[in-house]
Formats: sequence, C-alpha cells, structure tokens
Amino acid sequence: MNAGDDSFDTNVLLYLLSADTAKADRAEELLARGGVISVQVLNEFVAVASRKLRMPWAEVREALDPIRAVCTVVPVGVETHEGALHIAERYGHSFYDALIVAAAQQARCRTLYSEDMPHGQVIERRLTIRNPFL
Repeated sequence: MNAGDDSFDTNVLLYLLSADTAKADRAEELLARGGVISVQVLNEFVAVASRKLRMPWAEVREALDPIRAVCTVVPVGVETHEGALHIAERYGHSFYDALIVAAAQQARCRTLYSEDMPHGQVIERRLTIRNPFL
C-alpha cells in the first residue's frame, strides 16, 4: 500500500445500497479509485446489510464482491486494537470507529472518508477525516 491511499468508513460503503442516488453515485465514484478498508468495515457492512436492511445472505455476499475487488482489506489484530484504544481515549471516538481509524493509520492512508466522524479532524498529523458528501 502506498502512503496516500484513501480509506473508507462503513457508512460510505452502505451508500452503494442506498436509494439516495447522489450519495450512492459519490460513494461509487470514490470506491472506483480503490482504497483501503479494514475487516472491521466488512463486519459492520454485513451486520447492517443483514439486520437493518434485511438482505438475504446471497445478496450480502454479492454486494461485498465488488468492494473487495477494488479495495485492499487490512486485518484487525492486536496492534490495531492497541491503536484504537489510544485513538478512542485521545480523540473521543467510539471504540469501533477508533478501530477503523487505527486500521487506516496502519495502512498509511492519508484520508479516511466518513460521514459520521468529524469532518476535517486530523489524527496524529497523518490521517485526515473527510465527509465525502458535503
């Protein structure tokens, strides 16, 4: 992975399934360039798609295929866990959001696209959170 790769929060990926065509198109445009997601993002995507959206498992798998084809998926291990503890404590993010931030940092990303985290926040002078829908 190159420093400068973009990373994505779960909410950006979920807009691929949205009836909000402007946000769906923007998410598709960003993801078409590729980037990085963590296993945490995949897990959250599956949880929302299967529970809240009530998608059948076959459709959930089908929705994941193009995402995994264009994004590098990084694991969540003990190092990510430790980084997330630091980020949650220092920056006030929920632990699960902090896991996504920590994984993006480990992958040396410069931008994390998220609608839910603070737009413009810089983490450890390396990673900037951007709301792609503003």
